[in-house]
Amino acid sequence: MGLLDKLGFGRLKEGLARTREGIVERVSRIVSTRRTIDEELLAELEEILIGADIGLETTGAIIDGVRRRAKEKGFTDSDQLNELLKEQMRALLAGADTQADPLALPADRPAVIMVVGINGVGKTTTIGKLAHEHVRKGGRVIIAAADTFRAAANEQLEIWAGRAGAEIIHQKHGADPAAVAYDSVHAAIARKADVVIVDTAGRLHTKVNLMEELKKIRRVLQKLSPAMPHEVLLVIDASTGQNGIQQAKQFSAAVGVTGLVLTKLDGTAKGGIVLAIRQTMNLPVKFVGVGEGIGDLQPFDPEAFVDALFAR
Repeated sequence: MGLLDKLGFGRLKEGLARTREGIVERVSRIVSTRRTIDEELLAELEEILIGADIGLETTGAIIDGVRRRAKEKGFTDSDQLNELLKEQMRALLAGADTQADPLALPADRPAVIMVVGINGVGKTTTIGKLAHEHVRKGGRVIIAAADTFRAAANEQLEIWAGRAGAEIIHQKHGADPAAVAYDSVHAAIARKADVVIVDTAGRLHTKVNLMEELKKIRRVLQKLSPAMPHEVLLVIDASTGQNGIQQAKQFSAAVGVTGLVLTKLDGTAKGGIVLAIRQTMNLPVKFVGVGEGIGDLQPFDPEAFVDALFAR
């Protein structure tokens, strides 16, 4: 199961229940009424995938792949459709950047992870859960509370830092976020910390002045080391569906997103957005959130994702 143990796979399977119902169970129903893989069946499959928010472009790629592979393998029986569908989904999610453990750290310490995203996507809880995973692996973690825009942000982050066993550095409300990030990394170097996770203010990805603030944080960090931040994680609420692609485009253009965290996967039928983002943006999904508990942030395993989606 790659990056996931049996318990983790079980949680992923549970988390994908609504997406499974929207894709796999609907596919099973059309298979039960048709005997052969023909254009009419593929048209129905296309409708199901688009309805699951996989998107036109990605759906087209999957349908073309199913059609081609069915011909190459000589598959005509509709019962073989699931095998072909799984094969195409795995192919879409494959890539060298999806194979490594996203919790692995670079040799240079501290590793600096900048976390970005719009309001309401679960960014604060993701930071707490990510800190917990690094602490669980024996790392010393400092959280930089660089969301100085929202009055309650520090209090929420302090709660999660306490749960995770991480330290937190913050300044007064309205302080320069880039200065908070800079000071936090300096402190991490002095304290020989392993990881710095930089929180940032949630913002609409269409607000140019707010995106400039993110660019400033990145520039300031790069004065400490050109390699910083080592990772820029964009947190996306899975239930936003196709709008998540627009967020990925805007944040990538501004701060060079290196990976995605897909939250609230357990509360939506739109888990197919994983495929759409991978196909459209070629960005790896690094983590998925499958529950509200502190241990419910999982490293994304493409093979396990597809297996869990089709699991009975």
